[in-house]
Amino acid sequence: MNTHGSLLVISGPAGSGKGTIVKHLLQDPAYAVSISTTSRAPRGDDIPGVTYNFVTADEFKDMISRGELAEFAEYVGNFYGTPVKTVSEMLHSGKHVILEIETQGALQIKSKFPEALLIWLSPPDYDTLEARLRGRGTNTEEDIARRLSTAKRELQFLPYYDYIVVNEAGKAEECADKIRAIVAVDSMSTKHNPDFTSIFYKKK
Repeated sequence: MNTHGSLLVISGPAGSGKGTIVKHLLQDPAYAVSISTTSRAPRGDDIPGVTYNFVTADEFKDMISRGELAEFAEYVGNFYGTPVKTVSEMLHSGKHVILEIETQGALQIKSKFPEALLIWLSPPDYDTLEARLRGRGTNTEEDIARRLSTAKRELQFLPYYDYIVVNEAGKAEECADKIRAIVAVDSMSTKHNPDFTSIFYKKK
């Protein structure tokens, strides 16, 4: 059966708990996070090759022109992206690769990796989302309004996603288990087992 890992794209609004759920998933050694490449300068707590792979802006643009990135975006004057080679190598090693990215990047990934699983992580409802953002105590009213507006806009891309997983308060592990179940079922799909017929008839 399939020994190839699944590519898992997790998106969702700020306040959906993406970082927490990814941490729960990574408790299982079968899961790994792809390290992004960026053109921004390293910061004090950054570890090259661990937090990011750091390159110059010109090097990043060369990677784009050579088609080496599965997805990329520019944010506050810096480029961020996911190398195709890194993802492919991790998948072939049997790892389930997690990409925690926004909707634009998710659609880029789907075009490069059609077999990717796109999962939308969501709070139970809009009111809960707003309450979580306000509960942080670090966001200004302007920032909260911007994040809520972004969430509404991103919901338009929901039809492109394969699954919706609701992250309820105090149930992070249960939420992570639902995602693991999705990945387990996906690993048995015919798209991940194209050689099953030849294996079935293989002589001992």
